[in-house]
Amino acid sequence: MPGLARREQPLTVHHLNQILLVCSLVLLVAVAAVRISSRSGLPSLLVYLGIGIAMGQDGVGNVHFNNAELTQVIGYAALVVILAEGGLGTKWKEIKPALPAATSLALVGIAVSVGVTATAAHYLIGLEWRQALIIGAVVSSTDAAAVFSVLRKVPLPARVTGILEAESGFNDAPVVILVVAFSTAGPVEHWYVLLGEITLELAIGAAIGLAVGWLGSWGLRHVALPASGLYPIAVMAIAVTAYAAGALAHGSGFLAVYLAAMMLGNAKLPHWPATRGFAEGLGWIAQIGMFVLLGLLVTPHEMGDDIVPALVIGLVLTMVARPLSVVVGLLPFRIPWQEQTLLSWAGLRGAVPIILATIPMVSGIAESRRIFNIVFVLVVAYTLIQGPTLPWLARKLRLGESEGAADLGIESAPLERLRGHLLSVAIPKGSRMHGVEVAELRMPSGAAVTLVVRDGTSFVPLPTTVLRRGDELLVVATDPVRDAAERRLRAVGQGGKLAGWLGLAGNGTGPHSRHSGQ
Repeated sequence: MPGLARREQPLTVHHLNQILLVCSLVLLVAVAAVRISSRSGLPSLLVYLGIGIAMGQDGVGNVHFNNAELTQVIGYAALVVILAEGGLGTKWKEIKPALPAATSLALVGIAVSVGVTATAAHYLIGLEWRQALIIGAVVSSTDAAAVFSVLRKVPLPARVTGILEAESGFNDAPVVILVVAFSTAGPVEHWYVLLGEITLELAIGAAIGLAVGWLGSWGLRHVALPASGLYPIAVMAIAVTAYAAGALAHGSGFLAVYLAAMMLGNAKLPHWPATRGFAEGLGWIAQIGMFVLLGLLVTPHEMGDDIVPALVIGLVLTMVARPLSVVVGLLPFRIPWQEQTLLSWAGLRGAVPIILATIPMVSGIAESRRIFNIVFVLVVAYTLIQGPTLPWLARKLRLGESEGAADLGIESAPLERLRGHLLSVAIPKGSRMHGVEVAELRMPSGAAVTLVVRDGTSFVPLPTTVLRRGDELLVVATDPVRDAAERRLRAVGQGGKLAGWLGLAGNGTGPHSRHSGQ
């Protein structure tokens, strides 16, 4: 059986060298594309899709790839990493006030968006109700990475940022459940049955995500690992565990991984800057690989007949479904019309809709290839329209805020045998700790600044040493006052010498508690 032998030939070193060369070049081009997209205001996902299309059968690479099932599996894995990275970067204090509104948008808003978009797809495009419902569900999920990639230069009010961030983390779960239900063979279940399934799966996913996140953060805070590089690996492994456990328990794995990562991200874990950088790098790799693969799966010459339907559905989604879902979802909350307008226009679609469009293809649903093409064209076209105009709209609505004092970069390394912590504090350019003397930090009893690194030179500071931008401080704190020391440092970074009088320092104990809040 020579044919079988050829198919089962093992991967050789020569093949490995070729694969590594192609992958490294793709990554380098993608990294360079981030610079271009940041200047143009376009989300980098469009460039990644373009790389995949250029490598595909209609491009210069002439690579024939049509494995929708493999794309779905890799896409799910990439989404797990992306949601984990997003959860780790979510600050609880910012999204807590916006949580009820974001939850309503992720549930009530999704229902409104699916209904309006599916109705338009059925009556305007002529799709059968099953296909129309699938498209309505697929395109109803927003993408945080696409939104914030074009809003990095326009700081928004905390409530708007919190709603957008939390909504994008929460709405993936119900949308996935809906798409899978609509893509299952047989009649579509009644709405109340779907509602019950969604509620149960979200409850299971939330419970498992919170439990895994709490246990993981508790373990990492109480066990000193022998190498700092192990902390990022452990954090990502815990987040992925939450997804797998949630999915195997017939819950929402996507919600579980997001919540677990959010708990880990707000737990003040050791070596946090290194962990955050590691997760961010994995997130970029996941996005690049996923979008390049989706670009390979697309066959541009087959999409001509689907361009007009995609533009029509996208127009209804952008101008009717999304604004209506925002108005209805935020009805119980007193959100100004300016913020509702921006939230309506900021409903960018990105990775999730295109990945979800592979589910009906794998399930063998009729017209599934057309559904994928419509979703692909819709995402690309309306990202090109909405992406560059988001900063302009934010400024017109007067929602851009001036940047406040830059937060300190504090990294903690546990000293298990000494029952203490070594805090590495970087003073950024915008910090108000600039010009503060060491004695004016008013550190709690049990914490002290032991070393200052300035312009490549390290020295032991005096109480009268004036701190400057760009300095790096090494602070030793005993275990009981570790959190109080970090709160005090962040308070001074935000309020300077008057942090205690401005009410920025946290509560605590110590000889300077009246001034520093310790």
